[in-house]
Amino acid sequence: MTASGVGRTHGSDPEMSLHAAYTGRSSGRRSVRVLAGIALAILLLAGAAVIVLEARWKRRFDAPYPAIGARPEPAIVAQGEYLVYSAAACAYCHVPREQWGRLDRGERLPLTGHHLFRLPFGDIYSANLTPDQETGIGRRSDAELARVLRFGVRADGRAAFPLMEFQLSDEDLTSIVSYLRSQRPVAHPVPEHRLTPFGKALMAFAIAPASPAAGARATSPAGATVERGAYLANNVSSCVSCHTNRGPDGALTGPAFGGGQRMDVAADATKVFVSPNLTPDPGTSPVGAWPEDTFVARFRLGEVIPGTPMPWGAFARFSDDDVRAVYRYLRSLPPTRNPTGPAMQAR
Repeated sequence: MTASGVGRTHGSDPEMSLHAAYTGRSSGRRSVRVLAGIALAILLLAGAAVIVLEARWKRRFDAPYPAIGARPEPAIVAQGEYLVYSAAACAYCHVPREQWGRLDRGERLPLTGHHLFRLPFGDIYSANLTPDQETGIGRRSDAELARVLRFGVRADGRAAFPLMEFQLSDEDLTSIVSYLRSQRPVAHPVPEHRLTPFGKALMAFAIAPASPAAGARATSPAGATVERGAYLANNVSSCVSCHTNRGPDGALTGPAFGGGQRMDVAADATKVFVSPNLTPDPGTSPVGAWPEDTFVARFRLGEVIPGTPMPWGAFARFSDDDVRAVYRYLRSLPPTRNPTGPAMQAR
């Protein structure tokens, strides 16, 4: 056998080499086609997801219009002012954060909105609540205002971002609408919310208006009573919304009033504010450790910890009966042992 024959026996036959090369190229082309198909499928799925997201995050909802109308009686307007600047703290969301100091000093600033909430799911801007026809509530009916306050449904049918977690009585709704209507209009345009893709996903699939309040209260409880305190802490001042822990989707995870919710500090991005436990556990809660008069005195001090997200300027102006009502309600809750640590903590 010749040397060349030996070489061909060991795989140097040109025909075999050509076949191997062709087979390799064919296999490579098949791999490319498979990868291209996968990439195209991924692009189509992503495109479909974007289309669905864009279509759903602005979805419309139906909700009833409460039979609420503004009234001019001075006592009703005065009660609305008390709710707006104190018990419901509307003013602290509907003026920019940098003007809180003026509110704390008792100034009645116009509710022109533009308070920026920088949240993980986007930038949320509060609305102009003055009766300006173009940029405020002047073009909205009383029933439309009452509906967004009670059910979280805007005039255009979209869900409002759920930052107003309260259920007011008809009496208090009437008072707030009456006060807002009594104010001078201020032209001040406010940007639309700027949601991240995650924020749009929440609006598209997770966030829906509040269920219609079956048998909403006609009037509000009165006096320094547990019933009045429950109404304030859960329905008006929304203590439960900050003093209950939340999951990643923003839903309350409890225990109610047990504290532990971590919130951004506007003036210091390196820190978070952790809400304290408000149940009457004597070892982990000020409510459990303080007598009633100490609780009242703490409210009158206003802001003590700089940068706290709590609108102390509003709550420092609670009536004496209302502060005592809140304390008596909190003392009626089952104690939850939950050591939350210092209010200000490193992120």
